[in-house]
Amino acid sequence: MLTDIMYVTVYVTDQDRALRFYTDGLGLQKRIDFPGADGRFLTVGVPDNPVQIILWSHAAAAGRPGEAGRHAAPGPLILESDDLRQDFEILRRRGVTFTDPEPVDYPFGIRVEAVDPDGNRISLRQRRKP
Repeated sequence: MLTDIMYVTVYVTDQDRALRFYTDGLGLQKRIDFPGADGRFLTVGVPDNPVQIILWSHAAAAGRPGEAGRHAAPGPLILESDDLRQDFEILRRRGVTFTDPEPVDYPFGIRVEAVDPDGNRISLRQRRKP
């Protein structure tokens, strides 16, 4: 039986640039950096969380989660915050680019979309408190 999620992959054109964005910009931790036979295996993750994001070099797929309706569907990565409005201000000061000027309230909570240097959208969300 499946027990957990190990990795998710985000395709990037420049792994070093992506690493700076995901660590310095979003505040994730660098986990693995291994020069493998198939390419550099580079991962980041949320502190104290076992799931890792692979920053895989694949220029043709970077920033292209699907051409048809790509802005209607969530990006390839959804990160949760316990105080999204505060995190939004911190990330904006770090130079993270967002698709909206402020987080937006939805029935499920609060959401804002960030964009990495390759155009991959990262959805940042906070669940509605009961």
